Amino acid sequence: MTDGSNMYHYVEIRFADGASDKVRIDRQLWKSVEAGDRIVKRPGADPVKE
Repeated sequence: MTDGSNMYHYVEIRFADGASDKVRIDRQLWKSVEAGDRIVKRPGADPVKE
């Protein structure tokens, strides 16, 4: 049985230029996002839903 410490949450991000990438996000953000939401990552800060 695992303790959950190795659980990672990934989302596929589509950028404005059409490219896409898989990005790891924390559990709180994972539980709040839905398809079509905007996520913003500013330098030095964690990603947040906009």
